[in-house]
Amino acid sequence: MKHAFIFPGQGSQFPGMGKEHYENSAFAKRLFEQANDLLGFRISEIMLSGTEADLKQTNVTQPAVFLHSIMAYKSIENVSPDMVAGHSVGEFSALVANGTISFEDALQLVSVRATAMQKACEMNPSTMAAVLNLADEKVEAICTEIQNETGEVVVPANYNCPGQLVISGSLKGIDIACERMKAAGAKRALVLPVGGAFHSPLMLPAKKELQAAIESTQFHNPTCAVYQNVAAKAVMDKEEIKQNLIDQLTGPVRWTQSVQAMIADGASRFTEAGPGKVLQGLVMKINKEMQVEGVS
Repeated sequence: MKHAFIFPGQGSQFPGMGKEHYENSAFAKRLFEQANDLLGFRISEIMLSGTEADLKQTNVTQPAVFLHSIMAYKSIENVSPDMVAGHSVGEFSALVANGTISFEDALQLVSVRATAMQKACEMNPSTMAAVLNLADEKVEAICTEIQNETGEVVVPANYNCPGQLVISGSLKGIDIACERMKAAGAKRALVLPVGGAFHSPLMLPAKKELQAAIESTQFHNPTCAVYQNVAAKAVMDKEEIKQNLIDQLTGPVRWTQSVQAMIADGASRFTEAGPGKVLQGLVMKINKEMQVEGVS
């Protein structure tokens, strides 16, 4: 029986996140202060007493989710994962958990990533949509069809679980895609309240910025395999990890495939460390026989 630790991404944040850790752990207080110094603004105040709107800004959301995930993970005693994975920005938390990157370096990278993504969103007005109950292959085919016909960007972005695929692209492309997905039999095709087309070619300017930061950061050999979003398989080589992390910004989050690969490699227990329970729900939808729990 192998124990997998998984880390959530953007969308799991909530007002007051980290309050329990702050009030009960001297270590968590130190992490908050360290993050305030490294980021150059008091993220602790936004997390502990900010509004939902305050937390929705990408340059706040991503470091907040990362920080909360690390606090949750570090609160577990005698933890030794057999494998790790993170959803989108959660991959940085996973790489701290398996010793690939230091907490400080990961937080800096998350901050660079968030700011670069925010800028890319402002350059190219774009969005994402959740497509429910339509086969992945059908969603992929419709996206390709629209791109070929119109030249608009529309791509699969998050393979969350069977029957739930998020697409990403230009405003016009997503608008056309939602109509076609519903016509093809999707239960729903719902535009999401996000600031841009994450995990699509429209994030290319952000990818270049993140690549420069990643290439100047020290990566170590991991203590256990990470199942990265773009690879959906066990990765142990630090150079490969680095490249996958860069490619993730414009490539899809293959969460379904990553969890299936972890199970195929012996995982039977999944612990989500971080805010919310989103990943626990997705793992159960991928394989309901798994033992799933959360630490938030």
